Amino acid sequence: MSTTWDLTLHLSDAARGEPGDVLTSARAVLKTPSGVTLEGYGNAVRNPRDTPSRQIGEEISTARALRDLSDRLLQVSSQDISDVKHQQVRLDH
Repeated sequence: MSTTWDLTLHLSDAARGEPGDVLTSARAVLKTPSGVTLEGYGNAVRNPRDTPSRQIGEEISTARALRDLSDRLLQVSSQDISDVKHQQVRLDH
């Protein structure tokens, strides 16, 4: 048996104060076959003195969004286990 969960990443760049000061944002959206949808968010800021590299900003913001999504999924899983066991459960990160 196998199950497929859909994960979509949305990436965007926005100029900030100084020229070359760029904020890269990532939104990770997870959809499960049971209808659960979770979102995680992450940002990366390029210092204007750094060499421009869109890829690095995308990697960092995506990693942070996936980490946020992972934490949210653990919270949902903890609640699901708590509901089944009828006692508070907390999964360690």
